[in-house]
Amino acid sequence: MRTRLALRAGLLALAATALVAALPAAAQTWPSKPVKMMVGASPGGGTDIVARMLGKELADSLKQPFVVDNKPGASNTIAADITAKSPPDGYTLLVATNTGQAIAPHLMKLSFDALKDLTPVALVMVVPNVLIVGPAVTAKDVRELVAQMKAKPGTFNYASSGSGSTQHLAGEAFKKIAGVEMTHIPYKGSSQAHLDLISGNAQLMFDTTSSAIGQIKGGKVRALAVTTAKRSSELPDVPTLAEAGFPGLEMTTWYGVFVPAGTPKDIVAKLHSEIMKALQAPDVQKRIAGLAGEPGTLTSEQFAALNRADYERFGKLVREANIKLDE
Repeated sequence: MRTRLALRAGLLALAATALVAALPAAAQTWPSKPVKMMVGASPGGGTDIVARMLGKELADSLKQPFVVDNKPGASNTIAADITAKSPPDGYTLLVATNTGQAIAPHLMKLSFDALKDLTPVALVMVVPNVLIVGPAVTAKDVRELVAQMKAKPGTFNYASSGSGSTQHLAGEAFKKIAGVEMTHIPYKGSSQAHLDLISGNAQLMFDTTSSAIGQIKGGKVRALAVTTAKRSSELPDVPTLAEAGFPGLEMTTWYGVFVPAGTPKDIVAKLHSEIMKALQAPDVQKRIAGLAGEPGTLTSEQFAALNRADYERFGKLVREANIKLDE
């Protein structure tokens, strides 16, 4: 009996060893060195804030540095291009938004395929866009702003974090809904746009709350409306655009993590699991709420479906509205 039990135990141990050996090497070793997080916007903007928040949690959990590398410009696609052409080994991640992944591909010729060359891993956060005005604008609400724009046509500029961004598309949609004329000024990220908004070189912006909330609460800019179906719990006194009298424009911005296509599935699964765990941390949930956002809860497959659906939806909007890139 003892011999039989010993033999059985030996066989089980051998089987367990074989199972571990059968697991992909990547699952056992990743990450074994620093991981680069590509960000297509300038420091201080919403994408940068999200990347640094997430990077800290992942570094603490996985015991390796997660280093943010900002490559602003070209509607967030410079960082995406670098990521798409990086080795698919889990050591280059892209923290992206629907700007670069679902809008920009319809507006510019890219040297990579946003759907085929990048694999969606996890949805991190979804935030509203918010109509903000600089201190030089005297309008107290959207109706008054529109009246001022119609009284002085061609004198209002609206800023965005870049051509092809959700801010850009919201601005173009607002022009049609409100029947106003205004000039688009694209920047390499929201933080740069805020400087001109505050100084008066631009008058308004449909920014993400993740980028604008600090300036709003600091009194640097004023929020006139959110472009969502319901009010933001973080900005309860700010009406929706529909409540302000201009229905038909809803715009949100999502942030998600992507890896180069071909990255081992076990690394994708592990990264998704770690991101979901990070989003449950009390300090992260508090930070996301403070940005007026909602944390992601989707599987990798569900996030991929969302990415593709937005790609199709925004492509249709770009074509129907005949939106072009600004020089």
